[in-house]
Formats: sequence, structure tokens, C-alpha cells
Amino acid sequence: MGAGRVGRALGRRLRERGWRIGAVVTRSPATARAAVAAIGGGSPMKFGEGQGLYLRKRRPGAGRRLALDLDEVFAADVIFLTTADDVLPAMARALARHAGAKKCRGKIVLHTAATLDRSALAPFARLGAAVGSLHPMQAFGGRVVPNLEGVIFAVEGDAKAVRAAQAIAKSLGGIPVAIRTQDKPLYHAAAVMAAGSMYATTEAGLHLLERAGFTRQLAMRTLIPLMRQILDNIERIGPREAWTGPLSRGDYEIVARHARALRTSSPEVRKAYAALAMLAASILSGDPYQAKRKTAQALDVG
Repeated sequence: MGAGRVGRALGRRLRERGWRIGAVVTRSPATARAAVAAIGGGSPMKFGEGQGLYLRKRRPGAGRRLALDLDEVFAADVIFLTTADDVLPAMARALARHAGAKKCRGKIVLHTAATLDRSALAPFARLGAAVGSLHPMQAFGGRVVPNLEGVIFAVEGDAKAVRAAQAIAKSLGGIPVAIRTQDKPLYHAAAVMAAGSMYATTEAGLHLLERAGFTRQLAMRTLIPLMRQILDNIERIGPREAWTGPLSRGDYEIVARHARALRTSSPEVRKAYAALAMLAASILSGDPYQAKRKTAQALDVG
């Protein structure tokens, strides 16, 4: 339910591993059919908004007109809700209310929200379903269907739901890791800090090179191999040991030059550079007090 980037990717990878896909539900017939095509299996359905869910019974001769068939949805052993975090609780309430105890009892309902825990699915739990969450720590950007081999899957929930989530993660080649319910926001913040911020910092770096006369293509060819090498070094020996650059050498004059060069950049770029420099001085330096003091002085000179 909610077959966007994550739902399509999981559905496709599960189908490739032998799982049978049932109903594939989105907000419109077009996106439902597109999701089925991307997954390579399943029955397209739609749900509407208003009073929770907009339900219609299938009518003979309805042709390609799609409606949400709760009997087909709840015929599945496992129901995945792969909507965005902010939509999930309301969707769960509406779907459970319409389905009722008879359909929910004994089912396994999982969501893939990064920051929410099993409590988002409490309406299903009250009706007898086992509930939990399964979040793959992977990027699902654009049209790319990521490889889930070796990916960490954060798992939490009721015992039955956790067993199902672990089995699903393993069948995808992933590594299930149990996580405490209260720690999910922290778990996701770590991902955003370490990886998600790369989108913005990379784009900022590209803009700076373009200001220096590089073409977009040449700027990409300049930064991407550097980033790959840094990640390889981090993987091999860890961030502290791999740390390089002017701050790692205590060359604060270079930091001051950078700050001066960034005077004509946007306030966001200047503040980001300063914040990242102070963060590096704080958590990577062997003498954080001195490193932060000297970094702040260099930035102020800039």
C-alpha cells in the first residue's frame, strides 16, 4: 500500500526472490498500473482520500476501473504499508477501521517508515494483527532500484512480525538488525547526517567548481572519484584514521583562505562550511578544545 519508490523496489526484489505479490495499491489507477509494471506482478488498485479511505465494491463489467478490494488486500499473509511517515498513521487508522477484526486477525502488517515504530500500526494490533517495521538502510532515489544485498534492515515490532520481517530481509540478501522502538529517529538521523547530507554538500561543491570555470561534467569528474576514494578509505580504516585535509594537518591558514573565498557565496554555503569545519574539529581532532578554538579564529579571519 503506497507503492512509491520504496514499495516498488521492495516489491520487485521480493518478486525476483520468489514472493508472490498480491494487491498493489496507490492513489490513482495510473500510478497503480505503473507500480505493477515496475514490480513485475500484482493487481493494481487505488484508494481515495476524504473520510480516510474511499472504498468501492467491484462491479461486474467494471472493466479497467480500479477500486480498493479489501478481500484481496487482506488475502495476503503480509501487508506492507510503504507510504511516507507523515501519511502512515492516518492511513493505518482508516484501513484498519474499514477492514475490521475479521480481516485483520492473524495478519502480519509491516511498515517501512524510517522514524516511526510499531505504534503507527496500533489500529491493526487492536484488531488482532501482528505489527512491526522493516526499514532498509538504502537510498531509493530517482528511477534506480537499489541492490539490497548486504544492506542493513532495522527491524522492530511484535514477535511474530519481527520474525516475518527478519525472514523478508534475509530473503533479499539483507542483514536484519533489531532496534529499540524509541531509537528509530536517532537511527535515521545517523543516516541523514552521514549520507543524506552528501546530496547538498556535493551540489554545493559542484557550484563552487563551476564558479571557478569548470563545466558541470568536469566538476562531476573532479569530485566523484575523490568522494569514492574517501568512502573506500573510511570503510578500510575508519573516519578518524582516514581523515585528511587542512584541518587534519592543523593548517588553519588554508581554512581562513577558504572562508575568504566563500565571502561571495550564499549565506547557506558559508554557514555549512563553517559548521562542518567546527564539527570536524570537535569529533575528529585529537585535541578538540584547541582545534575548535583555532578553527573558529580562522573562520572569523575569513
